[in-house]
Parts: sequence; C-alpha cells; structure tokens
Amino acid sequence: MSDNTFQASPIALAAPLPRRSRQARVVWRNNVVTVGGDAPVRVQSMTNTDTVDAVETAIQVRQLAQAGSEMVRITVNTPEAAAAVPYIREQLDRMGEYVPLVGDFHYNGHRLLTDYPACAEALSKYRINPGNVGKGEKKDKQFGQMIEIAAKYDKAVRIGVNWGSLDQEIMAELMDANSRRAQPWETRQVMYEALITSAITSAELAQSIGLNPDNIILSCKVSGVQDLIAVYRELARRCDYALHLGLTEAGMGAKGTVASTAALAVLLQEGIGDTIRVSLTPQPGEARTQEVVVASEILQSLGLRVFVPSVTACPGCGRTTSTTFQELAKQIDDYLRGQMPVWRMKYPGVEAMKVAVMGCIVNGPGESKHADIGISLPGNGEAPAAPVFIDGEKAMTLRGEGIAQEFQGIVESYVQRRWGAGA
Repeated sequence: MSDNTFQASPIALAAPLPRRSRQARVVWRNNVVTVGGDAPVRVQSMTNTDTVDAVETAIQVRQLAQAGSEMVRITVNTPEAAAAVPYIREQLDRMGEYVPLVGDFHYNGHRLLTDYPACAEALSKYRINPGNVGKGEKKDKQFGQMIEIAAKYDKAVRIGVNWGSLDQEIMAELMDANSRRAQPWETRQVMYEALITSAITSAELAQSIGLNPDNIILSCKVSGVQDLIAVYRELARRCDYALHLGLTEAGMGAKGTVASTAALAVLLQEGIGDTIRVSLTPQPGEARTQEVVVASEILQSLGLRVFVPSVTACPGCGRTTSTTFQELAKQIDDYLRGQMPVWRMKYPGVEAMKVAVMGCIVNGPGESKHADIGISLPGNGEAPAAPVFIDGEKAMTLRGEGIAQEFQGIVESYVQRRWGAGA
C-alpha cells in the first residue's frame, strides 16, 4: 500500500444540517409534541374516514398513532363533523390514546370553531388554508376569527398554503407586477412567490391578532418534487417559523413513495422541515397506516429518527435457492412492526435493533455479523444449514422446516434479554 493511499484528512461524515426554526407545542393532556427547534422531526398523518362517524374515526386515529404518527389530522367540514370531534377525542382518551388531533378547516372554519367551542377545545392544532378562508373584506375577518379562537385556547396553527387553492388575489397582484418587469419571471416563479407571500403575510397577520409566533407552523404544498424543493428553500430563508413538509397529492404506491422520498430527503438533509406527511393514495386493500410507515422510513434512513428495528435483507439473485429468505424477511419485518406498540413501553431502546436476513454465503455471514442478530440462509449448492449470529458471533445453526418460527423465537428472546427490565 503506497504512502499516499490515505488523504491528509478524513472524508467528512454526511449528516443533515441543523434546523433553526422556532419551537411550537402541540398538546393534549400530558402529551406535549414539540415541533421545530431542537425537537425531532415529527410524523403526521390524516384520516380518510367520515369524521361524523366518531367510532370509526377514533379507531383509525389510534391505528395511525400506533404505527408512529405523532399527530393525526381529521377533516372538520360540516356542523355534524365539528359536533363529532369531542366524541372522537373522548373515545381516544378512553382507549388511553392521547395523540393530538389536528382539525382541517376550509371555507367555513370560522363558523365551525365559533359555533362549536367543544370542537375548538378538543383539537390540539388547527390547519387553516389562507387560499379559501374567504374573499375580499371577509378574508381577514374570517381568518381573524379563527386565529382569535386559537389564541384563546392556546392552540398551535398550521397556515397551510396549497398551489391547488392559492389565494387568487395575491396571485393576480403578483402577475400584474410581473408583467411590468423589464425581464418578467416565468409563471412558475411567480407562483412560488405567491405561495411564500401568502404563507408569511398570513403568519404576520396572525401574530398581529395575538397568536404566539411559536405556535405558528407554515406549509407551502405543491405536487412537483423540484417545485417543493425550490419553494421550501426560499421559505426557510425568509422566516424562522416551524415548517411542515409534504408533497400534496403525492400519488399511489411506488410513484407516491418515491416522489415524497426524493423531495423530503433533499430538504431534510439541508435542515429544512420540522414535521412531515407522506400523502399517499391508498391502493385497494392497503392500510391507511402505510403513509406513516413511509414517513418513518424516510426519517430513519436519513438517521434523523429511529422508530422500529431495521431489517437488512438481500434482493435475491441466481445464487439463492428459493424465496425463503424473502418470506422470512417480510415475516420478521411485519412481526417487529406489530410488536412495537408494546415494545416501545416494555423494552426502551429496542427500536435501534438491527436484524439481518440474508440469502447466501457471499454477504450473508458478513451482514449478519454487523447486525445485532442475523441469519444466513443457504443458497445454491450450499449445505442446508442456516447459521445465526448474535452480537457479531455465531451462536447456533438452524435446520429443517421450522427455521422461520425458530428464528422469530430467537429474536424475541434476544429482545427480552437485552432490553428487558434490569438488562
């Protein structure tokens, strides 16, 4: 090895940049979810039930919370929905689920919050869209009514601008100004400016009405990856409010997952974003909780959060004899996720566990040694045996038809021994 093999200084470690936003508090009873500042980047989700059905909505909220959602947004669009909110909160409290609820208001939020004070109190945060809170003179008045109620009950507010319902008065004004420029901007750039202007001027108005600036969270949602990156970079440069990230209408399946990951990962790596939501359209039969799984995986992959034990598995190739390792990897992953609501309380720290399920001798033993616990299944031409590695050392070898069940039992025993009481 030559003397110049190593550089004079080590390669810099990659890590997300620090965030510099204010810190909001979204509260229900003793559950205080801090947003922004030095708080973890939070995961938010939204129900797709009819809010009027308090029981069904409460059940889905609980499912989302147990999957890892730290705030859950519900639609509050009618008097009947507003009247149901306190009952949804009551159902959740009876189940011991104190996840904060976020009320999503459009068009008539000022009336609903005024007419249904129990709804206003049961919610921990209001989402207000300045693009459809009213027009002309009514706009500031109706926006002001909602902010006054938020200030009265000390609630956090997300001022959520969306390019699908952008304030047309602001857009028209900026388009007129742009037409008078010597070198006019592209229409898309004017739209960026309109989104940011709408969000920041609304936040400033909310402050002037009496809302604590620390209780303000902003979002400027678009559906294009590059558009989202451009808007949030500038939004973060111009203000220090906590920011909520997410592509609006991200899409279904792989498209929605990839687009959301591509956009959010860039911004989070740059220190932009304090809460995230992955707005997936559920595929037929798919659980609503999938959007929480994707959001959690984005944060865990970037090293920003740890939610569930990670499972490393090879993709399979001509060396692997069957899909056994794939089936085992999925079984273990499903098992770990299913156990986490209980394990979080029973085994603190277990979410950092690393499990490897590999398919042949090439990388199997090595990856298994790097994990806390791992198994290397036999590939083509290999002896019909599956060595198990625990804490980097070969612990045993499994054989026969019951490898999957045996390995799951080994994982359970390992968790109890390492993270159980008095470990």
